[in-house]
Amino acid sequence: MELNKLIDHTILKADATEADVERLCAEAKEYGFATVCVNSCWTARAAELLEGSGVGITTVVGFPLGAMSTAGKADETEVAVADGATEIDMVINIGRLKMGDDDFVRRDIAAVVDAAAPAQVKVIIECCLLTDDEKVRACELSVAAGAAFVKTSTGFSTGGATVEDVRLMRATVGDRCKVKAAGGIHTRQEAEALVAAGADRLGCSAGIAIVNG
Repeated sequence: MELNKLIDHTILKADATEADVERLCAEAKEYGFATVCVNSCWTARAAELLEGSGVGITTVVGFPLGAMSTAGKADETEVAVADGATEIDMVINIGRLKMGDDDFVRRDIAAVVDAAAPAQVKVIIECCLLTDDEKVRACELSVAAGAAFVKTSTGFSTGGATVEDVRLMRATVGDRCKVKAAGGIHTRQEAEALVAAGADRLGCSAGIAIVNG
């Protein structure tokens, strides 16, 4: 299995420096990863470093809590795309979802989808904070809002990707959108199990170790 083409090579920690981002981009080019995944302050630098390489730029929006205003998420998205982002990973409004305010959640996602065009949007639903019923609703709302992917986790909450969550998300969305697993993926065995469960993309900070087995 060619895992490298499925990996978003990720650095999202608060203390990441420009040197860290430069190293991330060099590794992504060397290993042929799908994208690098960075916070929005590093989007322009990553785009500069990866120009012409075939490696995309994923920028996170409303990260990691998802509790920002919709207008704030849309504005952050517009800036990220202008800076060179080819994909946007946004965090759903988890509190609104748990309240049952599905119209708000759908509009929140749709605002980012509209602001991102033509970049595609992955919606982080933060499975570790949701019931199975809420996970299904989050996936359905993401599809309805035009998302390209649903994504398991930020990696900054109480848990990361699980085979069970990926399987549930895949069963929910079918072929209407794709599934990204992220958070706590450290080994090739874990990565392959998530792909087997239905993941189309993997968000990993350990991408090199995973590819090298």
